[in-house]
Amino acid sequence: MQNSLPDLRDRHDLSQGDLAAAVGVSRQTINAIERERYDPSLELAFKLAQFFDCYVEDIFDPDLTDT
Repeated sequence: MQNSLPDLRDRHDLSQGDLAAAVGVSRQTINAIERERYDPSLELAFKLAQFFDCYVEDIFDPDLTDT
């Protein structure tokens, strides 16, 4: 799933570790999401959206053409 997490982090001057600590996951989890190797749980997606004060759809863009 494509995402804009690296751009959001950069705009807020956050490291992967900073963001991970803020939403209660490991830095490795944030890294895996950013590299599109891991799709976050719905709960984590909402935590990220809440943290950045935006909608989940503003961060994640699922490719629904294959469904």
